[in-house]
Amino acid sequence: MSQIKIYGVKDRLNPIKAALSTIIHSCMMEALTLPSDKKFHRFFPMDKEDFYFPSERTEAYTIIEISMFEGRTMETKKQLLTLLFETINSQLSIAPQDIEITIFETPKHNWGIRGLAGDELALNYKVNV
Repeated sequence: MSQIKIYGVKDRLNPIKAALSTIIHSCMMEALTLPSDKKFHRFFPMDKEDFYFPSERTEAYTIIEISMFEGRTMETKKQLLTLLFETINSQLSIAPQDIEITIFETPKHNWGIRGLAGDELALNYKVNV
């Protein structure tokens, strides 16, 4: 299970939302073996005056927050980060300098999904990859 939040300057983020969502999900499927139907993305396009970032970043600056069940190896998470940086750069021309990604892992029992605690769900995919 994963939930993803994407933040960016509205004028830059809105035109690429669909493409960025597709890229993020393809990377999640490849690195984490997530099923294709497990796509939970929320976009937060922000007015320029509400989104402060360092001067060495451009208006393409994008923050991606990934919340997911704990259990993936360090190597798997690093593979995900690498895939995201490379694919976003190659397909959307957003430099890695303008992308920040945070992975938040929580125990399954801290999630409530479809009326159950996450550790009570029968998943059709592996988390420990």
